[in-house]
Amino acid sequence: MLRLSLPLSLALSACSLAPGMPDEPPALRDMEEPLDLRGEPDDEAARRALPLGSFSGLYLKDSRDTLAARLDDDGVLEVERVVENSPAAAAGLRLGDLVLEATVGDGAPVELRRPSQWRELELATKPGAVVTLLVDRAGREAEATLTLAARVAPAERVASERYREEQRVGVVLRTATEVEARGAGLGPGGGAVIVGLSARSPWRDAGLRFEDVLVAVDEQAIAHPQDLLAAIRDPERDELTLAFVRDGRRATATAALTSREHEFSEIYVPLLYSYEYERGHTEWTLLTGLLGYESTAAAWRFQLLWLIGFGGGDADTLLEGS
Repeated sequence: MLRLSLPLSLALSACSLAPGMPDEPPALRDMEEPLDLRGEPDDEAARRALPLGSFSGLYLKDSRDTLAARLDDDGVLEVERVVENSPAAAAGLRLGDLVLEATVGDGAPVELRRPSQWRELELATKPGAVVTLLVDRAGREAEATLTLAARVAPAERVASERYREEQRVGVVLRTATEVEARGAGLGPGGGAVIVGLSARSPWRDAGLRFEDVLVAVDEQAIAHPQDLLAAIRDPERDELTLAFVRDGRRATATAALTSREHEFSEIYVPLLYSYEYERGHTEWTLLTGLLGYESTAAAWRFQLLWLIGFGGGDADTLLEGS
């Protein structure tokens, strides 16, 4: 961070155009999250009754550390666990290996981006099938071949996660349970369930409702809610084509994207000027404070002739329509 501050007349200390400017937009005040959708769905009995599929002993996770990275970059899967004496262990796979592709038998290679894609492959492939993995180990690519075994017990249940989007849709998403994902034709971990909606969300007008399981965005399967969040935040898009499952039936909807309302918030008389630059925050003044501007991701201010200032920021509602 670089900061330079100069007094105009009196003995003054460094400050910005005005104190207290928010770095984050306010929460949407009209977000509706039904109480009965806040807990984990009670479908464990149904989950244990599902076909077991094949077993590899290989557990993968997303190698990216932050949500921002997962939204901005293509996924890479990392070996999280290898079960002792499993097909994966016999193939020589190790913790930290990056798994790039999977090929079943003589089929075409399938690029792997999300853990749900690997679980889907396990479920769809019969025991005894040979799977060849393209693996990156310490910067070197190699192949690992394993033979899938019959699974004798259900996989471990994975707790659901919730994601809030409040800039362009006003939606709360939950990862689908294994029952929901497999019922929608996805691997465990795939899909996104709507568990919250803003009263002014454009997705209400598109006909989307609580508990809809979103399975594809613009004809691309949603292998994790983060795939949908990445599409929502794409500035080049003003609407999305969504496929969803409701009451066991698949349907599609064209859902608009909107933006935050902005509100006029203050008029002030600054006493001094400063220059500041740091991550997520920009501020500048020109000609000894004749002109000044400051902005964050949530608000902005403009200063004119030391005497006049005006600014604004994100409101706690979405715009009407798209």
